[in-house]
Amino acid sequence: MRKIYFLHTIGLLSVILLFIIGNAACKKDTDTSDVSDYANSAHWLALPTDPAKPVDIFYLYPTVWTPDSVTNPLYCEIDDATMLAGSAKAFSNQALAFETAGNIYAPYYRQANAYRTLVLPEDQRWDILKQVPAKDAVAAFDYYITHYNNGRPFILAGHSQGANVLLFLLSEYMVSHPEVYSRMIAAYVIGYPVTTEFMAANKHLKFAEGPDDTGVIISYNTQSPKVTQGTNIVVGNNIGLVINPVNWKRDETLAPASESLGSSWPGADNSYVKVLNLADARIDLTQGVLICSSVNDSAMFKLSGGMGLGIYHGFDIPFYYYNLRQNAENRAGKFLGK
Repeated sequence: MRKIYFLHTIGLLSVILLFIIGNAACKKDTDTSDVSDYANSAHWLALPTDPAKPVDIFYLYPTVWTPDSVTNPLYCEIDDATMLAGSAKAFSNQALAFETAGNIYAPYYRQANAYRTLVLPEDQRWDILKQVPAKDAVAAFDYYITHYNNGRPFILAGHSQGANVLLFLLSEYMVSHPEVYSRMIAAYVIGYPVTTEFMAANKHLKFAEGPDDTGVIISYNTQSPKVTQGTNIVVGNNIGLVINPVNWKRDETLAPASESLGSSWPGADNSYVKVLNLADARIDLTQGVLICSSVNDSAMFKLSGGMGLGIYHGFDIPFYYYNLRQNAENRAGKFLGK
């Protein structure tokens, strides 16, 4: 069984995204003129030595480096101890949902200081992520394609800051490498909104319309029906495109918890267990979010309250863990069947 790691609850301004693992401090600002060296195996969180499956998974973890003040550097180092520990915990809770679908490759990438970015307008935060985190992720992906992929089809998966960084990979790398994009089974860009404006600016990309299409983006952000528009710190005023991870529809049809394949949830023996009938799912097209109304706001807040009451950012993947697993397997099978 996988070990469980509870999320720490800290002040809202100390977080951009999921999995707050504590305070960290780097000694100096990171050089933005270069990228991390992905020929160094120490710069990989997961690097299969004998990939046996015909499909790969390329995974980017959420924010796990959370320095305690604006006096800390803008970016952490690639070997920051807190980031290394936090990324392993996120991997256990997120990436393993996809392990039955493919061989998982996951690079370490340098992350941005939440205190110094959260207070900025969105376009400035985007520029900061583009400078180091996205450069690292794109370099890691290019190295993976060149040295490890061997022509296999692949799935992209990322949550929160990892999802945000995936958008750079999709919008920039894929347009200049169409032969690579042709092997992409799907991109699970979860925990960060994918807007109609983004899709319109990147016409080579497609958003998923159902459970079976390939070469597509899957995205959603989960919250309580009580959260009003503009108050979800993850989404802000963005209206995201959403697909329901239970019924795989794009409309507002409710998928009751009884239809879910199960959630990955804390067990009594300090491990994750499969739980049925926990999380329902309904799209709110007006806000561009996924609504879960079958759980208790206060109980969820006690587990991961850093984002605010009713914001289920920390549960985007655990709520729908086994639906995501089945869907990744299904899309991989459809792609291979072609």
